[in-house]
Amino acid sequence: MKVNLGAVWSGISIAALLLAACATHEVDFQGEGEGFVGPGAEVQAVLETPSVGTAGQDAADDPAVWASSTPVTVGGQTTLGFVAGTDKKSGLYIYGLDGRILQFLPEGLLNNVDLVEGLTVEGRPQIVLGASDRTPGKTGVSLYLFDPAGTGDNRVRPWGAVATDVVEPYGFCFARRGDEVHAILVGHEGELRQFILSVDAAGRPASREVRRAEIGSISEGCAADEATDALYINEENVGLWRYGLDPATGAARTLVQPIAKDRLVADAEGLTTLTDGDKRYLIASSQGDSTFPVWRIDGAAPEYKGRFKVVDGAVDGITGTDGLAAAGGAVGPFPEGVVVVQDDVNDVGTQNFKYVDWRDIRRALGL
Repeated sequence: MKVNLGAVWSGISIAALLLAACATHEVDFQGEGEGFVGPGAEVQAVLETPSVGTAGQDAADDPAVWASSTPVTVGGQTTLGFVAGTDKKSGLYIYGLDGRILQFLPEGLLNNVDLVEGLTVEGRPQIVLGASDRTPGKTGVSLYLFDPAGTGDNRVRPWGAVATDVVEPYGFCFARRGDEVHAILVGHEGELRQFILSVDAAGRPASREVRRAEIGSISEGCAADEATDALYINEENVGLWRYGLDPATGAARTLVQPIAKDRLVADAEGLTTLTDGDKRYLIASSQGDSTFPVWRIDGAAPEYKGRFKVVDGAVDGITGTDGLAAAGGAVGPFPEGVVVVQDDVNDVGTQNFKYVDWRDIRRALGL
């Protein structure tokens, strides 16, 4: 679907568009001070992961969730899926759906991670994980494979990389367009690169760049909604944009939500989608006030449904979130879906990831 910058939906002001044109640099954390939490419906996380290994630094960043209908083996342990989460100072964690560590890959400066089904390698369907990689000498998208049918010491394993001209890879997400797997990279300075990922005759990854565009300023979070052929990107100090997922739409986009108090507060960070029956939702991280705005996105235009915040409960609340990920339907112990959120200020130890039952969010927002 081709969109036009001038065809904004109602409620988006000319001033917001001027802001989009003028923002050219990073402005960190625009809330009312570190730890400030804005208004929103209250929910609680039900469990959390151990702290990431890098202590005393901004380290835990972005997760991805995969669910299986049958048990799989990761490092000799049985699970109904896993959560991949980055320590952007040292590598990639693989967690169980109960929060325990199943595997750690010391892969360097990985920032955003996502995963996708749809590629076959050496005759076996694989889960492909991709992570934006800022490690000197290997900047790009690092790729990993997981074999759902593997046994024994089956693990997530390095597969290769997507090379790019982006100096500092930042945001990353996968998307499916028909039979194609698309990899979307967002650079720290607002570069947008889209690739089609495939498998060559030797079973190695092959990529072809199909779109390059400039978002305008520092950007990170991205998420795709294949059903509406939409790509959503957070420009951190400007707002939430909707692009066409079709690379032929180029730089055309529509501003869904400008940065605004009590709605989406800079830095606008992570994005994720969740399918709940015949409904689909987009969830964003409003890092500046530690809340999470939600839009329903299966209609003609995104419909804002409210915000939630994660407060103290069985585990501590969540503040200053960078990345988040969600999966709808049965996800291990979560019968109707889960949202996994990075927590910047953990009560014990260093940063970690927390799991929120989707049913609690749905109930809190009346969805």
